[in-house]
Amino acid sequence: MIVAVDWASKWHKGSFEVTNEPNEWEISSKPDLAFREIDARKRAKASTRQERIGITYKQQERPHFHVQSGSRSQRLQPFRFPSEVASSLSSSNPKLPTHAMTKVYGTGTYDFKRHRVAEYPVDLPGHIAVDKASDSISISHAPNSITLNEIQRDRLTKIAAANWLRTGGASEPKKPFSPELVREIYETELLVKVGRKPVPLQRVMILEVSQYLENYLWPNFDFETATFEHVMSMILMVNEKFRENVAAWKCFYDRKDVFKAFLERVLRLKQQGRCLTIAEKTNYLVFMINAFQSLEDEIVSETVLRLASLKCWHSLSYGRFQMELCLNPDLLKKWKRMIKREAKDSKKQGENNFDGTNMMEARFLRNLIVEFLEVLDSEVFTCRLHNGAEELVNTNSFEVDDACVLYCERFMEFLIDLLSQLPTRRYIRPLIVDVAVVAKCHLSALYTHEKGKLFSQLVDLLQFYETFEINDHEGMQLTDDEVLQSHYDRFLSFQLLLLKKIPKLREMAMANIGALHKRADLSKKLSVLSLEELKDLVCCKLKLVSKDDPWSERVDFLIEVMVSFFEKQKSQKEAINALPLYPNEQIMWDESLVPSINYSGEGCLALPKLNLQFLTLHDYLLRNFNLFRLESTYEIREDIQEAVPHLLAYINNEGETAFRGWSRMAVPIREFKITEVKQPNIGEVKPAAVTADVTFSISSYRAQIRSEWNALKEHDVMFLLSINPSFEPLSPEEAANATVPQRLGLQCVRGCEIIEIRDEEGNLMNDFTGRIKRDEWKPPKGELRTVTVALDTAQYHMDVTDIAEKGSEDVYGTFNVLMRRKPKENNFKAILESIRDLMNETCIVPEWLHNIFLGYGNPSAAQWSNMPNLLETVDFKDTFLDASHLRESYPEYQVSFINPDGTENLHPKPPFRIRLPRMLKSSVHALPSNRPNVASRDEGDVGAVQEKLIVEAYIPPDPGPYPQDKPKQNSVRFTATQIGAIISGIQPGLTMVVGPPGTGKTDTAVQILNVLYHNCPSQRTLIITHSNQALNDLFEKIMQRDVPARYLLRLGQGEQELATDLDFSRQGRVNAMLVRRLELLSEVERLARSLQLPEDVGYTCETAGYFWLLHVYSRWEQFLADCAENEDKPVFVRDRFPFTEFFSNVPQPIFTGESFEKDMRAAKGCFRHLKTMFQELEECRAFELLKSTVDRSNYLMTKQAKIVAMTCTHAALKRKDFLNLGFKYDNLLMEESAQILEIETFIPMLLQRQEDGYARLKRCILIGDHHQLPPVVKNMAFQKYSHMDQSLFTRFVRLGIPYIELNAQGRARPSIAKLYNWRYRELGDLPYVKEEKIFHRANAGFSYDYQLVDVPDYHGRGETAPSPWFYQNEGEAEYIVSVYMYMRLLGYPAHKISILTTYNGQKLLIRDVINRRCCPYDFIGPPSKVTTVDKFQGQQNDFILLSLVRTRYVGHLRDVRRLVVAMSRARLGLYVFCRRTLFEQCYELQPTFQQLLQRPDHLALNLAESQNNLPFTDRHVDATGPIHLVSGLEEMSDIVNSRIHYSYQTKMMTHHPYDMSYPGQLDASIGALPIEHCGQNSRPGNDEMDTERPLFQNGLPEEVPIASDSEEATSMEGLTYSQNGNVGV
Repeated sequence: MIVAVDWASKWHKGSFEVTNEPNEWEISSKPDLAFREIDARKRAKASTRQERIGITYKQQERPHFHVQSGSRSQRLQPFRFPSEVASSLSSSNPKLPTHAMTKVYGTGTYDFKRHRVAEYPVDLPGHIAVDKASDSISISHAPNSITLNEIQRDRLTKIAAANWLRTGGASEPKKPFSPELVREIYETELLVKVGRKPVPLQRVMILEVSQYLENYLWPNFDFETATFEHVMSMILMVNEKFRENVAAWKCFYDRKDVFKAFLERVLRLKQQGRCLTIAEKTNYLVFMINAFQSLEDEIVSETVLRLASLKCWHSLSYGRFQMELCLNPDLLKKWKRMIKREAKDSKKQGENNFDGTNMMEARFLRNLIVEFLEVLDSEVFTCRLHNGAEELVNTNSFEVDDACVLYCERFMEFLIDLLSQLPTRRYIRPLIVDVAVVAKCHLSALYTHEKGKLFSQLVDLLQFYETFEINDHEGMQLTDDEVLQSHYDRFLSFQLLLLKKIPKLREMAMANIGALHKRADLSKKLSVLSLEELKDLVCCKLKLVSKDDPWSERVDFLIEVMVSFFEKQKSQKEAINALPLYPNEQIMWDESLVPSINYSGEGCLALPKLNLQFLTLHDYLLRNFNLFRLESTYEIREDIQEAVPHLLAYINNEGETAFRGWSRMAVPIREFKITEVKQPNIGEVKPAAVTADVTFSISSYRAQIRSEWNALKEHDVMFLLSINPSFEPLSPEEAANATVPQRLGLQCVRGCEIIEIRDEEGNLMNDFTGRIKRDEWKPPKGELRTVTVALDTAQYHMDVTDIAEKGSEDVYGTFNVLMRRKPKENNFKAILESIRDLMNETCIVPEWLHNIFLGYGNPSAAQWSNMPNLLETVDFKDTFLDASHLRESYPEYQVSFINPDGTENLHPKPPFRIRLPRMLKSSVHALPSNRPNVASRDEGDVGAVQEKLIVEAYIPPDPGPYPQDKPKQNSVRFTATQIGAIISGIQPGLTMVVGPPGTGKTDTAVQILNVLYHNCPSQRTLIITHSNQALNDLFEKIMQRDVPARYLLRLGQGEQELATDLDFSRQGRVNAMLVRRLELLSEVERLARSLQLPEDVGYTCETAGYFWLLHVYSRWEQFLADCAENEDKPVFVRDRFPFTEFFSNVPQPIFTGESFEKDMRAAKGCFRHLKTMFQELEECRAFELLKSTVDRSNYLMTKQAKIVAMTCTHAALKRKDFLNLGFKYDNLLMEESAQILEIETFIPMLLQRQEDGYARLKRCILIGDHHQLPPVVKNMAFQKYSHMDQSLFTRFVRLGIPYIELNAQGRARPSIAKLYNWRYRELGDLPYVKEEKIFHRANAGFSYDYQLVDVPDYHGRGETAPSPWFYQNEGEAEYIVSVYMYMRLLGYPAHKISILTTYNGQKLLIRDVINRRCCPYDFIGPPSKVTTVDKFQGQQNDFILLSLVRTRYVGHLRDVRRLVVAMSRARLGLYVFCRRTLFEQCYELQPTFQQLLQRPDHLALNLAESQNNLPFTDRHVDATGPIHLVSGLEEMSDIVNSRIHYSYQTKMMTHHPYDMSYPGQLDASIGALPIEHCGQNSRPGNDEMDTERPLFQNGLPEEVPIASDSEEATSMEGLTYSQNGNVGV
């Protein structure tokens, strides 16, 4: 029996305790963290991190709550935290429609719109969501949310059902289109007249769910007749699609001409004379932002880029226009041609007096800017400033119109986007400078207002891009010297002007530039001029702004324009070097820079964006540096917010900070002192180094946590915190209004890096530098630890400067907490250093890749057919299994086989050499069986003669007489598309391979490496993957190819997981080389004995080399000379071969004496064995000469290894080491490249120094799938706003760079593959999955091989969210576990079944249910894995049980990429458990769910089917057999219970009555359960029969023991299982 804790009352009272004798838990109140539902039966664990719920463990034992009353089934009621995310919008109405199969556009060239799905809280004034759960607690301050029932009763839903919803696939008659209805919906539901938000988010989401745009607005749009409300409604719906990050333009492509007309109508919308509200202006602006962010869309870019063309210069002031043409003379010719063409077009239209300034393209952006300035100047504040800035007024006292502030912020975002892409920047920048937007923003009242913080940050970002170091018209990055010289030239010209024309400033004209180019100095000197003099100078002489500009009457504005133009800009490199790498408290809690997790997408942020194009490499690196730094800051902030509350800080009687509690990741500091501050390096102001000693105690920790603190080592990053809580606890009102640092009492945060750690006696710990020898190591003494740390010198300089200039507090005397982080999550500093180092270097990207990398030029320029230095003839080795395989791979060619001497070969056998034509036919990349229309590839050319492809079939030389000499052979029959990928990969240039699920990406990559090694043996290849698992899979397959193991090297921490006896780490390879050296030297000694020579020739590799030259090679030459004279003697070779005795131990006789040619071939094979042996010895010689392990391993990595493999993280961490060691490579192959962040893809390209100013990299092979999940970015704002989760692979696809898409899958049944192959261009099936018996046999016990199972509410509720984004669905969890138990009882092996879900909360819930229901029985046990869809990407299993969790809103499964991953993990059986009425309505998911719903939505079982130790029957997969439709979870539980009961009965009848032990695997006969037994409901206990106590009550099992705490998070991911599912040791 369990206590029902009054969570709500405890919450308001502060901290509370749950006692557990003799242990005590201290639970602190944490308003910023949500409590999870705590279930007495442990169905929902507290979290993967126990500290997340605010529980401080004094002991690691599981608590047992005191009981008062209630039944065993009574559970703690869930507490819902006030900030719980509101339920999202969706409809579960069974009347909502299913649609016809959606036509998908761009699946070959990628939809590339927004795929990240938004899920946000919504506000519904006056309504509070009613949770269906009877046991949920009603909290008065719970957030407003909208439920399915509310959506179904909503007015808009009823209007949609009557006018545009398509129900059930039937075309029910709808009301005719009514413009009046569109107007009425817009004015009553969509138009916002007050408030900050420009749209009523709930109403828009309901319309989006009902497909208002696709089914009503767009089909009835007409360019001539569409009303203003119609166009604005379409704008709002497109904006909502972008906000939710789903493909926005897709539905428009059924009428492309009308789509162009719609965009044209949008551009001319403001010319209709209607006055737009501020909300409408904002929505219009957001649409333009989205359009300019979609330049990869041909129609959109064609329309909007007209606005950024040279025509917009018609609106420049005359002075600025002259200046621009003077600075860019080449543009003058272009301008004259454009004017001539426009005049000619105007005459054709009957306009004789052409005026370019009236063109829409000329005025559009200028009018937008003018409109913005009017809002900024007159509408943001209810009171206006008078007389400019001359009247001193406290702007913070004004009332601010939040809607106008949002509009201003969005407009800054719009201008930043225009200036950060070269196609729009080139002509728009002069326009922005001409209007002096930045200067006017700087002088605006909003810039300094407290509500204008984000606006001011955006203005600064706009100023940064306005003055970016680039030549706009040539697109070339300016060096620091060029920027400085340009500044000096400009200032010198200015001084000459002053000397001649402005007598008042003659002193300024004579001064040196260094005394004037600072802002303060310039402002002071210019202030002597009157308004008229300033206006004449700025507007007439310098022509920086127009004299007609109203702002030109303001002195402060004119001075600001002058100062901005002539002041020296700080170098971008200097700025980045002065930036601390560690975040501080100011950045961490700045919501405009590091937003919280519930970023809604409705506003903008002061963040850079990663889009299609970048200005320069420096711009690319800078954006990635800032985003990576801020993403790391977000993660560090989360760790601090988790660790600090558990310390329970308070003010003691002495007024000092003390701590009652403890935290696993944070410890109080005993002593902190700075030990050394080094002098700055020449040319710098910050110290060269700052070191400090930090002392702390680990006495309060248990052994496991002590070991974690003792494991700290050099280069680990730590954080120093200053905690000073308030003396009195904050009241609930104060806590609600306080910031997180105020609630935590956090004063400052500083990062540091460990130099060394010592124990209480001063002994060095964890030293890897060799100062402590291995035999001298001793365990650490005492409980005090002292770490010497390196502080951030840039941050230290800033802090010291603040102390000196501003009198700030010395933060370094206040540190009282030291915090660590998990090692795997704490590598940000090394990666940031790598990016910063790249910015300080002259980045040399290969010339052939440079323009493409930045997003410019011909997308096909780096394709192999356009590259120089091609491999004209390629030896494909074992790529082709036979001649017919080669012919199948080149269906467009007439293949002709020849011998090496040029004669025709009638019976060709591999290996083959092919002389490749420069332009291979494109259709070779399609499977013959899947080619849609053979006749269409060359219409009208059916009778044409095919081109010839000359293939040389040659006989490879004899490899040697020993079995180990025989080369390993490929057994994969590559498809024609895979062959095309291999050809492209071995040629120079950029190769992109899109590999849909199960299409053999890894096999293709391995064969590229194999062929590349044999054709270019002197070149070195670097392999990069995202995960250790993928790297190991790749490496294991490489070892099965004909690449010597001594040339393979695996770097990083994952090599121990390789399924091989060989160690491919650096140390393992060094040891292997030393062992091999001894083996080879013994062979040399044996060879010397066979030649009757002294054995000391095998003493070293050097003596062996001399022996080779003097005795071995000389004998071979003599033998060849003798053979040349005796070719007519068949036995000559056998009799005269000089090394016969050495090869006497071969398994088969070498020489037959029957043929001179055969014996000579065998002799050459023997000599090849000897040659290889001495070649290996020569390679071992370096390891003989180098004595230290470090030198040997470095030599191995930089010289010996031909194929080096590592993860992208390891490459970023160790880049500096690679450069210092002189690491070199020629080829880069990247697997999983669609899952790797942009910057983590870029860094591996630059792990070597350039050679004579050129990059050595010759090939870049990217293999991935942009239709599956992207890189993981934890902060939603960086995902959605900055597109940080865009991979380089995906960006290249968006840019239109050619790629090869593998088009035949060999993983899943063809029927299952149809659930996701619609997303790909022509994804077919390999013959293997069509012909193999396993794919034709049905799954035993199931009527179908895949099925959607509709799961209704369980105990009155569907999804729950104990904390934000922590979604659970108990009904689906219980149902899915019941089906798993049913499968195990039939005999399905546990390791063949995986359970997947789309949310972490559901994953933990399912694990708990399995622990309770399955783990106690050894004949059931846990499945192979219980994990999320995202974590299971790249893996597969025979049978997948999938839980989709959500019942109110589709959630992030609306991202089609997640759907593709979920549907493609199963090989033989896929069973999807979800709420049918919700998912069948989702527009993006229809192609999959329409196929799923062609079958019953109740689980169809074949209960009478027998089982014979395999999960298959003789029944064909298309034959359902007798179908039993399971009504629901209760019936499924009854079926499972009955089978368990029947299995015990069978066991009792076949064994001794007193023998109650059961084997791990049920007999096959147990699976055959008569249907009439399905109603049984009892079973005996685990150890003995218990007839009095039933295990199941009401169809649900009783409490059973649960796994220990240590197994909580990983019990089902880190174990291996035997065939019967039992846990392997």
